[in-house]
Amino acid sequence: MSFLDTRHKKKSFTLTTLLLSALLLLLFYVGLTYLDPPIENGIAVNFGTMDYGSGEVQPMEKVRSEPRELESEPVPAEQAEPVQPEETVVEEAPVEEVLTSNDEETIKLRQQQEAKRKAEEEAKKAKAEAERIAKEKREAEERKRQEQEAKKKSVDALIGGIGKSDGTTTGSEGDDNRAGDKGQPDGDPYASSYYGAPGSGTGGYGLSGRSLANKGKVQQECNEEGRVVVRITVDRNGRVIKAEPGVKGTTNNAPCLLEPARKTALLHKWNPDPNAPAQQIGFVVVNFKLGQ
Repeated sequence: MSFLDTRHKKKSFTLTTLLLSALLLLLFYVGLTYLDPPIENGIAVNFGTMDYGSGEVQPMEKVRSEPRELESEPVPAEQAEPVQPEETVVEEAPVEEVLTSNDEETIKLRQQQEAKRKAEEEAKKAKAEAERIAKEKREAEERKRQEQEAKKKSVDALIGGIGKSDGTTTGSEGDDNRAGDKGQPDGDPYASSYYGAPGSGTGGYGLSGRSLANKGKVQQECNEEGRVVVRITVDRNGRVIKAEPGVKGTTNNAPCLLEPARKTALLHKWNPDPNAPAQQIGFVVVNFKLGQ
């Protein structure tokens, strides 16, 4: 043959033929086997026509049966009605309730947190707004004060001074917008009022254009000495509706003197004046001495 023209090809052909023959013989004797008919899988069930029976003789046809009381007895409730579905329902109900409760608590907690966050934001905004308003107010007051000072200096330079007097010292004190020392020549430099007459004895008072109807005195409960000036607010009927002890002119701020001075000022009564301001400001001076 033309394809077996060399010695090597001839050896290869011979070796291949031998191997294939040996493989065919091996498959013929060692190949897969099977059963005819094959083995059935599963469980063989005995022939019968009822759910019960006894004995060793196997009937080949359907047997005749008679009714029995035992046969007609109903199936026990425990077998006919499984308990498992009821237990499942009972177990699922609490789970649903717990989940619902947790959901409600979570929602409430989130709502509370959100409300708290909003309240904090509102508080911060309100605080910032209050600070801004206070700052603007301070700046406006400072500008107004500077403008007034500049105006006073300008007017004083033009007319050679405001409110000149024959005094030898300098300074300005009062509650007006003009420079000068407001009060009376025979007044007390420590008094809180710029009107009225100086008091004598153990006290004094001042209320512009109003005469005193009656007054009282509350004794101190400690042995202290000093003067307490009380700023009072009087209505048109002459009643003292507000008293603030310890204002300018007070020489002793002991608590055991401030409270009796406040009560003493509340006992003062002025004559009614329908033309007076609704709330008129004045003062009451109470002098305390040792042993009184």
